[in-house]
Amino acid sequence: MVKILHILNDGPADLSEKIIAVQNELHHVKVVDLTQKDLSYDALIDDIFSYDRVISW
Repeated sequence: MVKILHILNDGPADLSEKIIAVQNELHHVKVVDLTQKDLSYDALIDDIFSYDRVISW
């Protein structure tokens, strides 16, 4: 199973939500929304290096 990290720079959009939903059926998917206030950038850096694919929207 591929681990995919989606980083949403401007929050969720229709296209990103559709793609994430499809990928979530077959892969381990994590979504990080940078517009959220309680964001741990240390955890984000760890995730970037531990996931197989990182997609920034």
